[in-house]
Amino acid sequence: MFGKGKKQHHATREVSVEVSEKDGIRSLHLGSDTVQSSMKLADPAELVLSYTRAMMAFLLFEPEPHRAVMIGLGGGSLAKFIYHRLPRVETVAVECEPAVIFAARQYFHVPENDARFRVELAEGSAWVAANPASCDVLLVDGYDGREQVPELTTESFYADARTALTEKGVLVTNLWSSDDRFDTYLQRMERVFSAVVCVPAERRGNVIVLAFARSPGHPRWEDLRERARRLQGLYELEFLRFVEDLRELNPHSGGRLLA
Repeated sequence: MFGKGKKQHHATREVSVEVSEKDGIRSLHLGSDTVQSSMKLADPAELVLSYTRAMMAFLLFEPEPHRAVMIGLGGGSLAKFIYHRLPRVETVAVECEPAVIFAARQYFHVPENDARFRVELAEGSAWVAANPASCDVLLVDGYDGREQVPELTTESFYADARTALTEKGVLVTNLWSSDDRFDTYLQRMERVFSAVVCVPAERRGNVIVLAFARSPGHPRWEDLRERARRLQGLYELEFLRFVEDLRELNPHSGGRLLA
């Protein structure tokens, strides 16, 4: 264990991995002071960062996924949450940096591989291209400390991502709204997927994009709120807020989300 504010450092040829701790929160940094993942020591499976909670908004549209794939492990926040709170889901986390995998298991309580969870050392875009129809949910959070990894933002990657999804699958990707290429990424997804919606995270800056292999249609706000109430009771995440946030960045009418 290391003291308050101290950092543990691991380096590879590609990325510097640092772990810091302050006020009961342990955080992962990749080559910068930017926080990539955070974990509450008293509850390692809790989703501390608002953008990770917003990524779970996919449950409003796909409430019972069977297989999830994550591109970018980080500190394993989403991997742990799904492992502990959605026990029927089989999960693969794809990570290209051995030092990140080491830190995730050494300092962030990421479980060892078993029948319903495994970490694979691989480059994310190549893995997605090689595994068609492999998941109901594809969660992409592939940052290197400065930006989203370019290989995870091309139109060809998004095309491979759609192919990697099942018929009703959804791509969930974390973007920075301040990125000059934000609109470009959205347009690429819109060209590939049947429908795309955005969920802003509570902490401004992160925007979660949900891209659907098959359009969810035009769900009524009333129905989305009913789903949100049920999900909020199950998972203790702010799903009702996610529904209201859908209004902020997406076309809608008084009664429906126009996805």
